[in-house]
Amino acid sequence: MKTSEIFDSFGQMKVLVVGDVMLDVYLHGEAERISPEAPVPVVRIQGKDVRAGGAANVALNCKALGAQVAIASVTGNDGDGRALINILQDNGLDTTLIQTCGSRKTTTKTRIISRNQQMIRFDSEEDTDISLQEEHALIDAVLKYLQIQKPDVLIFEDYNKGLLKENVIRQIIRHCRVLKIPTVVDPKKKNFFAYQGVDVFKPNLKEVKEGLNITLTAIDPEQLNQVHMQLYRQLKHRVSFITLSELGVFYNDGQYAEILPSHRRNIADVSGAGDTVIAVAGMVYAQTKNAAKMASWANLAGGLVCEEAGVVPINKARLLREIEKSF
Repeated sequence: MKTSEIFDSFGQMKVLVVGDVMLDVYLHGEAERISPEAPVPVVRIQGKDVRAGGAANVALNCKALGAQVAIASVTGNDGDGRALINILQDNGLDTTLIQTCGSRKTTTKTRIISRNQQMIRFDSEEDTDISLQEEHALIDAVLKYLQIQKPDVLIFEDYNKGLLKENVIRQIIRHCRVLKIPTVVDPKKKNFFAYQGVDVFKPNLKEVKEGLNITLTAIDPEQLNQVHMQLYRQLKHRVSFITLSELGVFYNDGQYAEILPSHRRNIADVSGAGDTVIAVAGMVYAQTKNAAKMASWANLAGGLVCEEAGVVPINKARLLREIEKSF
């Protein structure tokens, strides 16, 4: 398929994102003096921006590429949770698989920004595991959705906030394998090896080192191929896709392996870049089953969103232009 044809096919895709959602709040203002109460700047707030983050941002990236997107998660029964769901619904996402829980709070990250610089971030969050009742309700709802809707790909976005318990992960992957639905995961350390049998396993370099409890003396193909083999022995997955920050990305699909350098960009903010990478990777892999194409396109997309301040989804038209110009 030509690049333009793959992009056109995104419009016929169904995507299910399962993972930890959060609300990103940006308070913009000017810091012109030091507080008389303590040696800290006083910021006069002049504006507020509220965006969807975490798995919700992954879902928005998939939607921006043209897919029909549903998201499965849990929020608190609070104002931040309602604001988050409103953002998703306003963007045309299916939120019927999001549970509301009165005993939890919605994960919210608030950043104070002055003169385009982040001065401080404070988090309000719940990272305890969801209850057994919530777990069973989530599994039942997701499995029913998979059986009826048969999405083209399922993306796990794990931020260690308590949604993706080991049983949740294993039950969903097992059902996806029966239905031949590709699975892609952005993991965290807590349940690193629970994602056995996924198609694409996408940790970053720090998560790989923590998960395998290793140190790497160099970031080169030989050592990264050894990392892939260590991962494969425990996960039996199809593709390792490791993001290497400013060094680019590495992929190994069992036949081919390569380090792809990052594209030079005017970096404004790296927030949310990983969400864009996993969204693009998941959709491209589902359509092409081509790990090299998946890695190169996702690598480029991650760089593009770093040029924007704050958490923003990918611009589909710009991504297409950049891909056609670069490859």
